[in-house]
Amino acid sequence: MKTKIQKLENSLAILIPEIVANEIKVGIDTDVDLSVEDGKIIITPIYKLEYDLNDILAKINETNIHNEIDFGNCVSNEVW
Repeated sequence: MKTKIQKLENSLAILIPEIVANEIKVGIDTDVDLSVEDGKIIITPIYKLEYDLNDILAKINETNIHNEIDFGNCVSNEVW
């Protein structure tokens, strides 16, 4: 797929066509690693898993919370 390098302020920019962005699952503000290998530009998306406990807990409701689980009587020095 052919595209052009453009000027953007004090840098150069390349537009990534939507079909390519969708294929590699990137969008606005996606972090990428930029490297050069054998005279070629390699752009690799950086996918990071970040979880916020408050966001996760906020998704718990009466329809998706599990029941209490009984693991039986204490067999050692467990504290109840």
